[in-house]
Amino acid sequence: QVQLVESGGGLVQPGGSLRLSCAASGGTFTFLDMGWYRQAPGKQRELVATIVSSGRTNYADSVKGRFTISRDNAKNTVYLQMNSLKPEDTAVYYCNAVNTAGPGNYWGQGTQVTVAP
Repeated sequence: QVQLVESGGGLVQPGGSLRLSCAASGGTFTFLDMGWYRQAPGKQRELVATIVSSGRTNYADSVKGRFTISRDNAKNTVYLQMNSLKPEDTAVYYCNAVNTAGPGNYWGQGTQVTVAP
């Protein structure tokens, strides 16, 4: 069983930056494809960015050029650097892990990001 703990959310002004972290435990991190998703009030959860063990990344069009996902396999941690934040980025951000060595799709508890003046 993999546990995911997010941190780094908060309130930031438009144009500002935040870095989210997600620490994984209870599994082999290099077997996990990691991702960040977000859910705004009244909307469905949507993909923000993913990164596989090799480092290949994928981004939603709405965040390309502003957000960067990365992982540190030595620290069992995935990051989401968010720059040029917009009010529409306001949401609860969730860390996700998919086990590539067997069954298992895991979620963190979420961290709130609010972008407002």
